[in-house]
Order: sequence, then structure tokens, then C-alpha cells
Amino acid sequence: MIKPHWQQIIKQAQLQDYYCQLQADIAKQRSQGLTIFPKQEDVFCAFEFLDLPEIKVIILGQDPYHGEHQAHGLAFSVQKGIKVPPSLANIYKELSTDVADFTTPSHGNLTSWAEQGVLLLNTVLTVQQGQAHSHAKLGWETFTDEIIEHINQHNNGCVFILWGAHAQKKGRNIDAHKHLILNGPHPSPLSAYRGFFGCKHFSKANAWLEEKGQKGINWSSL
Repeated sequence: MIKPHWQQIIKQAQLQDYYCQLQADIAKQRSQGLTIFPKQEDVFCAFEFLDLPEIKVIILGQDPYHGEHQAHGLAFSVQKGIKVPPSLANIYKELSTDVADFTTPSHGNLTSWAEQGVLLLNTVLTVQQGQAHSHAKLGWETFTDEIIEHINQHNNGCVFILWGAHAQKKGRNIDAHKHLILNGPHPSPLSAYRGFFGCKHFSKANAWLEEKGQKGINWSSL
């Protein structure tokens, strides 16, 4: 069940022309027999675990995994039993050097992070099978801009982890006095060696949360 704040934001979006066109375009592709990930019922999965005031950390990705059985609505996450994708494998590598008690799990399901207050959000929420970025510029960017602006305004203070150019572009209007903004390269094998490894974003996020009197994220709880 989508949490109440997000339900209101989605209802407001549904009244806007861009959103109606976005949904029409996706419905048309599905009707043509094209496979769209994630499944329709999982598109808003990230908004089912925590409401707007409960967010401690936002990890912003690009678009969902485009391989079969991978995307399930949480950025970078895959269901148990699915091979850990390269970007997530690199996230685990960084965690193993950044968080003292981290042990690399045998699966890629990040649901336990979501349950602790981590919003695992992509800038684009759907993708065509086998076609990375195929739903870029359909309208999702406008929707996620609205989500981020609501968090910026109405959350009391959280950590924005922005990996890669797409995510960092989203961070330009975030209030840096109220929130912590951590920028870095994307964990993709194409860019992880440009400064993602060694960024220590996970420990930095927890240090900031604890300074604010909040409980940090147990990154090892997977």
C-alpha cells in the first residue's frame, strides 16, 4: 500500500497533462506486447515502505534494471534468487571497505534498507526490456522532480546520495543547509573507479544522522 503523503502527490500528478501522456505512452507499449519493467504493480514500490517524514536517506538511481526478473521498484535492488547486478556488486564492495561489520550478502534484495528509512528511488520509474534509458524523457523526470521537491520542503532533514550525472542534476535545488548532499560517480563498472570507490557515503550518512540525534542505518542488515 502506497503511504498517504505519496498517494496525495500521485493524485496531484494524475491531474497534469504530462502525467496523463506518460501513462498513455506506457499503456500503449504494453498493449503492443512490449515488456516493460518493473511489473505495473511494482512501479511505485519505493513509496510503500516509508512516508515522506520517515525518510532518513535517499539513494537516487537512474532507471530500473532492464533485464528479465531484475527490477522490482526499488533502485539498485533485485529479488532474492536473482544474480546481483554489477552496479550493486560495486555498492557492496564499497560497503565492505566503508562499514566495519559489513559482510557481502549472497543476494541483492535491499528491502531491509527501505524498512529502515532509505528511499531507493530512480529518476525514471519504468524501462523497456533490454533498452536502457528507453523511458527517459517520457515524463518520469518531471514526476520525480516533484517528489524530490516535496522531500526538500517537507522532510525535516535527510541525506541525499546522488550517484552519477542524472542524479546530481536532480540535486541542484536541494537545500544544503537543511539536508546533507553526497555526490559521487555512479557505481556502474563504467564509472565506479572514477571516485565511487572510497567515497564512504554510507558511513558519512550515518555520522550526519547521528549528529542530528537520529539512529543511523544498519547497512549490514540484508
